[in-house]
Amino acid sequence: MMYRFFILLPHLLSCTGASESGIVGGNVAKPHSRPYMVSLQHRGHHVCGGMLIHEYFVLTAAHCLKNAYPLTAALGAHNLKKKEKSCQKIQVAHYHTHPLHQNITQNSYDIMLLKLKVKAKLTKNITIVALPDKDTHVPATTRCSIAGWGKTNSGSVNGSDVLMEAVVVMQDNSECKRKWKTYFENNQMICTRTKEKKGFCQGDSGGPLLCHGKAQGIISYCCLDCADHSSPNVFMKVPFFRPWIDEVLMGYGTHMSLNRQA
Repeated sequence: MMYRFFILLPHLLSCTGASESGIVGGNVAKPHSRPYMVSLQHRGHHVCGGMLIHEYFVLTAAHCLKNAYPLTAALGAHNLKKKEKSCQKIQVAHYHTHPLHQNITQNSYDIMLLKLKVKAKLTKNITIVALPDKDTHVPATTRCSIAGWGKTNSGSVNGSDVLMEAVVVMQDNSECKRKWKTYFENNQMICTRTKEKKGFCQGDSGGPLLCHGKAQGIISYCCLDCADHSSPNVFMKVPFFRPWIDEVLMGYGTHMSLNRQA
């Protein structure tokens, strides 16, 4: 039943290239209303989502590197088929997957930091997302949002050319555990319910779960059929990984003050 989003997939380039990988039950996002969103691309094709947490760093899911190396980060994009002046494409220089990813289970520690080759130029269409502190807890029934350029349903051949978004509702971890059993780990994962028939699909992996203006989760896994609403969508819990994120950035002498802004 488990399906992992292994999407087949010069430093400043124009942002062209179609998506080959949206959001189920979502709507088209207002262009550039989510300026922290990143399209991770391989050979000009979108493979995963991500979020800008610093001028030099993108946060995403570790499994996005599967079958898609090297990666390029497209910042400030909305329509992936159009050449947008707002868009910057920057090559990834270093890949930092969590050291415990795949050492325990394939779904655990599904998180990765990408160090960009050059610093992103922050503009009104390219900004840094705020991260929560390590002790943050988001209660069940909280309304949050997701976004991405992935498929809008499992039957789609391609993903969405434009950024899609949807409002989702947090699910209690006990329900996540009941549904996913050993695949779900309470300390490092959170989930959203799918009763509203809204969720993510292939190509959305690595994108943020935004709650009260902060990225609380990283899109990780769900059922093979994105229209299957019997099991919650699962995200890596960003607060759990804050110490590791800080450690990696501090290794570059980088401080996290910018992405603490609400």
